[in-house]
Amino acid sequence: MRKLVYGLLTMVLVALVGCVTINVYFPEAAAQKAADQFIGTVLDNNAPAPATRRDPPPASPSKGVQPSAMLLDLLIPSAHAADAPNIRIQTATTEAIRDRMQARFRDTLAPLFDRGAVGFTQDGLVAVRDAAKVPLDQRAAVNAAVADENRDRNALYREVANANNHPEWEAQIRATFAKGWIERSRAGWYYQDASGAWKQK
Repeated sequence: MRKLVYGLLTMVLVALVGCVTINVYFPEAAAQKAADQFIGTVLDNNAPAPATRRDPPPASPSKGVQPSAMLLDLLIPSAHAADAPNIRIQTATTEAIRDRMQARFRDTLAPLFDRGAVGFTQDGLVAVRDAAKVPLDQRAAVNAAVADENRDRNALYREVANANNHPEWEAQIRATFAKGWIERSRAGWYYQDASGAWKQK
């Protein structure tokens, strides 16, 4: 009898651990919502910062809690997380990046987008699309601004993935932001399609 109980407990634990492993997935809808908020604060400059994710306070144990439920909570504390996926996008690092991007966009990039000199790439970066639209004496400064912007964007995507304890999500975070930058771009701005060809919105 004891062997049967141990065998059943082992099977239940293996099944539960397997479920948790399966449920760790990239929360695409939550990531898109968070990316849209961040992008809005950069492009609009006056929009409020994205709300910080606040986890609910831990529930205090009650008298009627079964020992098996407490054991499950200890073994798999985030088993319920898959029901309401969320993504953390606001950290001290991302706030500093956002502030630099806002200032750069306001002071340098917005007029370049308006003229069609720069555009959004399909991989979530910014590129000089038509250098002829930039006066010769300003091209070095524009190239430097684009390089600074891309450095911040790469750092942003990496930081968001790391802040969510899933560095392997970086490519998906980048793709989510790339889609968001293009969707939030203004009429007349340029962007690259999936093949890398420039298109005007």
